[in-house]
Amino acid sequence: MPALLVWLSGWLAAGLLQQGGAASWALAGGTATAAAASLAIAGGVRRLIAALGFPLSAVALAWVEGPVASFWWLAALAPLALAYPLRAWRDAPFFPTPAGALQGIERIVQPAPGCVLDAGCGLGHGLAALGRAWPQARLQGVEWSAPMAWLAARRLRCARIERADMWAASWAAFDLVYLFQRPETMARAWAKAAAEIGGRPGGGWLVSLEFAVPGVEPAARLQRGGGRPVYVYRIDARSGRRRRSTAVPAGR
Repeated sequence: MPALLVWLSGWLAAGLLQQGGAASWALAGGTATAAAASLAIAGGVRRLIAALGFPLSAVALAWVEGPVASFWWLAALAPLALAYPLRAWRDAPFFPTPAGALQGIERIVQPAPGCVLDAGCGLGHGLAALGRAWPQARLQGVEWSAPMAWLAARRLRCARIERADMWAASWAAFDLVYLFQRPETMARAWAKAAAEIGGRPGGGWLVSLEFAVPGVEPAARLQRGGGRPVYVYRIDARSGRRRRSTAVPAGR
């Protein structure tokens, strides 16, 4: 929604310039307006997507002038909706786990987990990072997007990947569940992990890239060289209590 509002601001500015007799400045004015509005969006990649939306759409429309313009926009949206359906966007937009984001996690999670789940695994970038941390672990991923689950299964032959709803699938069989979600879904993820992982003997771990569980102190926080923070939560029968946080500095 913030990105749509940014794009709308660009089109409104361009429309006002055209109506005001400054059509030659419409593209530049709309682009500048959208770029300024995008500064209100957190995150470099998200801000870039929002800023580029207006000029790219304006150029695309210039190529498909006339009555077929609507058809081309729908044709472009169809594969996007197939690859990443609306239900998946409600959980988290598609942003792969950056390379090296989980480096050092194996020194925090002890003993090494035997069975690891990437809930919402996308194309498998997070599973690959988890496999580097624990080569002997059994890796499993769930992904709602059928094309992404299919591609991830072929990229990572060492992991079991299925097309499923991460919220409906049980987490009880896993020693560690990894997430790269969004702030709005973290409370739900914590409740699910506490209910399903906390009841198993020995408990387990919940690991979240970038987003913390609101009101819950992590067992550790890992961040390397200005990258995204990794929040590590110990799950057991007392998981509702706040825990003391242990900061792990970069390079250690």
